[in-house]
Order: sequence, then C-alpha cells, then structure tokens
Amino acid sequence: MTTPHWLFLEPLDALLLRGNQLFGDAGSYGQSLMPPWPSVAAGAIRSRILVDAGIPLGEFAAGKHPHPALGTPEKPGAFTLCALHLARRNGENVEPLLPAPADLFIPQEGDAQLLRPAPLPAGLAASNPLPQLPLLARQGRSKPAAGSHWLTSAGWQAYLNGQTPARAELLPARKLWSTDERTGVGLNPGTRSAQDGRLFANSAVCMKENVGFAAAVAGMDAVPSDGLLRFGGDGRAVAVHRLPIAMPQPDWDAIAQQKRCRLILASPGLFAHGWLPNGFTREGDAWRFALHGVRARLAAAAVPRHATISGWDLARHQPKDAQRIAPTGSVYWLDELDATPDALRQLADAGLWGTPCEDDARRAEGFNRLHIAQWNEKSEKQEH
Repeated sequence: MTTPHWLFLEPLDALLLRGNQLFGDAGSYGQSLMPPWPSVAAGAIRSRILVDAGIPLGEFAAGKHPHPALGTPEKPGAFTLCALHLARRNGENVEPLLPAPADLFIPQEGDAQLLRPAPLPAGLAASNPLPQLPLLARQGRSKPAAGSHWLTSAGWQAYLNGQTPARAELLPARKLWSTDERTGVGLNPGTRSAQDGRLFANSAVCMKENVGFAAAVAGMDAVPSDGLLRFGGDGRAVAVHRLPIAMPQPDWDAIAQQKRCRLILASPGLFAHGWLPNGFTREGDAWRFALHGVRARLAAAAVPRHATISGWDLARHQPKDAQRIAPTGSVYWLDELDATPDALRQLADAGLWGTPCEDDARRAEGFNRLHIAQWNEKSEKQEH
C-alpha cells in the first residue's frame, strides 16, 4: 500500500450525517450518526477526484469511464480510505482524536481503568466461547460517565502502550460537537413542491470551532489539497486542507517480544462470522488468527452490541445491502502471538481483509481498519 495522504476536513456548515433508519414520513425523526460511516468521507473524496479529473459522474457510474485509481463501481481500483477520525486543528497542526475503546471504563468521577482478561473463577460458567473474560477489578461502586468520550493523541499513545489514559486526556463529546434540531418538508417528486402534512424533523451536527475530521487516503499519487467537498446528507460544504497529521504508533518491537497484543477496530467491521474478524478459524476448542503474516490465539474479546450498515448506491440508484457490523472500538486480546514487527505493521496497513479481498467496494470505503496495541499484564495498582 502506498504512503497515505492525510487530509483535514473542516465543516463549514451544520452536517446531516444520516444513519441507517428511514425517515421522511409525517412526524418521523432522522437521528444523525456521529461519527459518520467511513463511506461518507470516501464517497465525498472520490466524487471530488472524479470532478477534478474531468470524468462525468454519470459515465463513471455506468462503468464507461474508469479512473486509474478509483477503477469502476463494479471493479474498484487501489483507492482506499485508510482512516477517518475526529480531529482538532491548532494553526497548521492537526491532532487526531480517537473514540474510547470497549475495554476502557470511564467513571463519572475519578480515574479511568482498563478491563483485564481473566479466566472465570472455579464454579462459575458462562456462554462465552473464549478462555477468558474481560473483567473490571475495581474497589467500590462506580457509574460510567454519560455520553461518548474521545482520547487525545497523548491519551491514545498511552493506550497503545498498554497504559490507562489520564482523565485529562479524555474529552466528552459535548466539547467537540453539538446537535441542532431541524424541520424538513416532504416534496412532491414530480412538481418539487411541498406536500401537505409531510413535516418531519432531523438532527444536524454542529462541530465546535477548529474541530473536523482527519482522513487518510492511499492508492493515489495525489489527492485534493484545497477547495470543498459535498459531505453527508444534502451535500453540506466541507473545506479540504493538506496538513501534517501524526498518528501515534505502538512499540512494534515490544509487541512482538511480548507475544501478545490487542486488536482494536478503527472502523466498523464487516465480517463473515459477525463479531469475529476475518482471519480467525476454529481449531478444536480455540479460535486461531492467521492474516498477513500474523498468527495468534484469541484469548478474549469486548464487542459492543452490533449495528447495521447500509447506504445508497449512487451508481445503481438503489439501497446497498444491509449488513451487520462489529462496532468501532471493539477489542480482541491475542496471545501466543507469532509475528515480526514488520508483519504487525503490514496487518495494520492492510486492515482485516483477506487475500483476495472479500469485498473490494467496502475496503475502498474504509471498513475493517484496525489499531494494534500492547497488552500489558500489569495491575492497575502497578500502573499508577
């Protein structure tokens, strides 16, 4: 894979980031999905690339005018959205912000804490098919903090190193965006006039000042570096900037030496086994992982409730198939790891796709991306 080009996408208007629920009927409500599916950014960037290349969108959709990097709708090219993260800009510097993973417990008050895999005590049984369960060893009772939280780059670096991020490195969503309720009117498709009794409501996402998205694109020699994108529902304006964006990296040598790690989904996962990523096969009583030169055993997993992804296929003028996804932030603990540092880097670059790829279209849209982090077996007391 070519070295990714990083872009900072700066919203200039409230965004309509529609999820996977139908709306538009009288009295219905459209809830915005934040962060959006990576396919939203992939589609916006690809449309701009086609316009810059002078390729009519209708001819590309019909497969009559392929693009060297985008290919055709039926046979996508090398273009890949490698990452889509929230980010905040400070002058010419952009800091990526990562969602709190499923193994990070954030209480209403006090320090956060990492879940640790452990076997069930003797006498207890569960339906979990894995040898260990991710458990929270905590004195006293604590309620989780309300809403989603995002890790700063420093907090994410600590997490990749197997440490618990400091409370100051956790940002509540309210500091990054707010929502604004909007009223819409149903239109007659023939006359384009308002229809009586067809009022509905939806929520718009209003990003805080200097907050936007960091997107990484590979498979192209050049990408848009200025100008605008049509982003999300109603094609709201987003400015494009080519700015340096440094993603925190794990200690690849330490992970290879420790022979264990965590895999964290950086984007929604579309997997044949549902919650279980591509690359796993059943061997006796164990799930074994083998992908891109990395081999290991699955010891434990923390996977939130599944969601469903669909979308609208502009080329075919029809909905995309609805598919279950493993949510971003799902965590998989691997032990008995057999991999070199270079193989770990290759897995992180390629994502959780096999060879040949199971779905070239969804690969290009940025699904099945992952982070690799250390799995330290220190106690919280030793850590702090």
